[in-house]
Parts: sequence; C-alpha cells; structure tokens
Amino acid sequence: MSQAIHSQSVAEAGDQHSFLSNIKGADGFRNYAAEARSSVKDFYRLNHRHQTLEFVLAKEAEYAPKNRARMGIWEALEHLNALVDDSDPDLGLPQIVHALQTAEAIRQDGHPRWFILAGLIHDLGKVLTLFGEPQWAVVGDTNPVGCAFSDKIVYSEFFMDNPDYGNPMLQTPGGIYKEGCGLDNVHLSWGHDEYLYQVVKDYLPREASWMIRYHSCYVVHREGEYAHLMNGRDDETLRWVRAFNPYDLYSKCEVEPEVEALKPFYQELIAEYFPEKINW
Repeated sequence: MSQAIHSQSVAEAGDQHSFLSNIKGADGFRNYAAEARSSVKDFYRLNHRHQTLEFVLAKEAEYAPKNRARMGIWEALEHLNALVDDSDPDLGLPQIVHALQTAEAIRQDGHPRWFILAGLIHDLGKVLTLFGEPQWAVVGDTNPVGCAFSDKIVYSEFFMDNPDYGNPMLQTPGGIYKEGCGLDNVHLSWGHDEYLYQVVKDYLPREASWMIRYHSCYVVHREGEYAHLMNGRDDETLRWVRAFNPYDLYSKCEVEPEVEALKPFYQELIAEYFPEKINW
C-alpha cells in the first residue's frame, strides 16, 4: 500500500462519512450521563477498582505465550455472538453485529481493504471472555496505569477505590515512565485492545495494528491527555486511531447486517492476511 493512498485515507476519514446520514446524531453516542443501560456504571466501578499496575503486568505476562486457543478469525467472530458489551452505553446487540457495522461503514467510504479488515476484527480481543475473564478485564475504555489517573477518564471518581490511587509513586504525572517514552512503552489498563494487538500484529500493516491497540483509549486520542508521555511517532499513530474512531463509534445502530450474505466477502478478505488458524 503506497504512502499516497495511506495519506488520502487519513484525510478522507475526517470528513467522508456518508453512512452517518442513516443513523442518529453524533451527540447521541457515549452519553454516560443518560445511563441508558444500568450495567455501564456498575461495569466502570469494577474496572477502575481492579485495574492496577500489578494486575495489568500480570495479565500481559499471562497472555504473552498465546497458548489459550488455536482458531480462525471468522471462528472467533462467531464466538462473539454470545457477547453483549456491558460497558457500551450505545448498543445492546451481540458483538458480531458491531463488527460488521463498523467494517461495512469503512467499506462504504472506499477505504483500503486492510482498513476494512481492521474494522471487522478490532474487537476480537473480547474472546478473552471465553477464557474466563470478567468483562471489567476485557471491555470498556482503556487508560494508562502506573501514573496519575486523569479526571477526563469516564467515571474517574471510581479510581478512589483503586489501590494505586493511594500510592504516591504511581500518582505523579509521569509515575513509572520517563517523559517522552512513547505510547508503546506505556501500560494501558488490560483488555481486548492490547490482547488482540499482540495476537494479530505480525499479520497486519502497522496502521491497522495501531487502530486495534488504541481504539478504546479515549482519554488519549479524544481528550488529549498524557501528551507528556508521547514521542514524535505517536502523532502518526493517533492520526490513524482518530481516522478509525468515527467508524467504530458512529456506525452503531439497531439495524442488524445480514451476516450470511456478507460472510463470503469477509472470509475472502480475512484470507488475504491471515492463515486458516492462528494462536490466541
């Protein structure tokens, strides 16, 4: 894929969202004050209490061997039929629906095939629930750990129950990190983003990998927090994450895609980048 096409895709992603004309206004998304689903607040109470630096480091080490399962990409997608994300205030449908809504919105706007694939698989890390992980360790927004919690994180008041909140060494702006260390050296709260990134990073263009790894880190890519930890390369990283984000967020609607009709196209797309089965 040429750099010219890459640049064009980024430029167009900011203003070319024809799919938006068919869904509710942007103000209707990520409305946590409305509490449309009562599970959301309860989810973040648990998430912010338990996502400590120690917990994150332990999970990173636990899943690094990628020895939990061996399965194909579409097989993993089908497993998501049983999962409804407790952290999502916008949609109460199975995750495979969201995966296809996202991918189809990207496809409709004419982006490269790897971009469409990133949209299809971006939430596949939620198969962590198959391995017994509770939803607070799988879904929801992510945030840096090992340094001060930003008050711009969703339901930030719940961090008062997190043991790291009482550790002065972990509550300075830099915490355990050096200024300018770069996002790839910052530990984020554990969940499907980091897990899937580690599973698929060797198969995809780096831009797709960045989208997957940071798409839930709204406090960074939307709120602009933790800039002191970033380096020069992170500007490019976040441009791609922000190009992807509108498709992830605004494609959500109650109209379900026709899975069987779309399946041949996406199976062919998957086969361009992935072997029949991969390690999870």
